[in-house]
Amino acid sequence: MTMPNFLVLGAAKAGTTALYAYFKQHPQVYLTPFKETKFFCHEGEQLSYQGPGDQENNSRLVNNLTAYQELYERVTTEKAIGEICPPYLYFPKACERIKHHVPHVQLFAILRNPVDRAYSSFLHLIRDGREPIKEFRLALLEEENRIRENYAPLWFYKDLGRYYHQVKRYFDAFGRDRVHISLYEDFDADPIQFMQQMCRVLEIDDRFVPDVSRKWNVSGVPKSQAIHSLLSGQNAVTAILERVPGGAWLRTKLRYGNLAKPPFPPQVRAELIAEFREDVLNLQDLLERDLSGWLK
Repeated sequence: MTMPNFLVLGAAKAGTTALYAYFKQHPQVYLTPFKETKFFCHEGEQLSYQGPGDQENNSRLVNNLTAYQELYERVTTEKAIGEICPPYLYFPKACERIKHHVPHVQLFAILRNPVDRAYSSFLHLIRDGREPIKEFRLALLEEENRIRENYAPLWFYKDLGRYYHQVKRYFDAFGRDRVHISLYEDFDADPIQFMQQMCRVLEIDDRFVPDVSRKWNVSGVPKSQAIHSLLSGQNAVTAILERVPGGAWLRTKLRYGNLAKPPFPPQVRAELIAEFREDVLNLQDLLERDLSGWLK
């Protein structure tokens, strides 16, 4: 049975939804029909994440090898076969299971400034009406409780951004030649060039230019909750938009246009920079890349 020959491991809120959309356009790439199967995180397990709205995470789990292999049944002539699943970077078990099932896979990860990543994750959950605490500083104080209470990882604003041990785990298991670590700044600045570099690693056509005009998975606070609810739910308006050509994109554009990004509280930013400093410096040495911008 077919198994992936590349995986994008993460990180969460670092452009992986956009990357999934771009690679779905490439004729030589096959991706799982939906993003984040979580198979390598939870093989043989049943999910029971307890955070508000976490039920969708529980219901979309692929937790057995047969079901996972079935996701690749429609592979035909594609050369690059893979999955994009940000939790893989975070879960130690995922690394072990990937090594067991697909030991020769090519691995990619995009790392985002952990301070900005944390705030984006918070605004993502605010956007979706799941985060009950509307002040970032106070939400950060709940992280240890949420980890204990088995919330989904997206709620772990700080812990997801402690990249050093996450990356080192994959370097140790697979070697640096098959673990390709990039920065979100590079992806955000030029997504086409970024994708083409990945294509060269995957030995597929790197001249392909995807449509990168759409924005994907934007975080923010709704300016109008009524408009947000109308465009997010299933109703007569959204049903019409889904049926007409371009309607789904119009719905998304209107929904994202209704979002605002509140300024990052400067005191909280300073505190998080201090908290992440040691991890960032260790990661900088591990990657042999200047990350000083993350500490400003």
